[in-house]
Amino acid sequence: MSSLPAAIEAILFSSNRPLTLRELQQATDSDKTAVDHALDKLRESLEGRGVMLMRHHDELHLATRPAFAAAVRRALRPEVSGKLSAAAYETLAIVAYQQPVPRSRIEEVRGVNCESVLTNLELRELIVEVGRGSGPGQPKLYGTTMRFLQVMGLESLDHLPKPALSAQ
Repeated sequence: MSSLPAAIEAILFSSNRPLTLRELQQATDSDKTAVDHALDKLRESLEGRGVMLMRHHDELHLATRPAFAAAVRRALRPEVSGKLSAAAYETLAIVAYQQPVPRSRIEEVRGVNCESVLTNLELRELIVEVGRGSGPGQPKLYGTTMRFLQVMGLESLDHLPKPALSAQ
């Protein structure tokens, strides 16, 4: 591995938060093309290893692969933050697949008021306001976060499972 992928690996490993592509460019004094190429090399070098490179838009983070999460949990014994309800998972799935999505669309799909579920998902930092709609009142548009990828064990939104088409 050349020095740029190794430098990026060290930076991401040391960071306690996701970093942006721009932050990595500045930290390594490299252009976007070089950083993107180094990230590809780093991702390849991590195949089959205990950690993976996660990417959410322009944010990057090193995280434990889901296959090893239970062992890491047992070793570190983190605080239990509580499980998500079925309603929260349904809402999260709608946001993940339809983002950016307004609350009205989520409620249309689920058929119930989702305000408290959305608030809970925001508090858990699984979703965030990503913009405002153009309709009346300029409704909040929701999208997923890096934390969503971490909790779901996904490298990027491209790794979301393809939705099954329901037979009607």
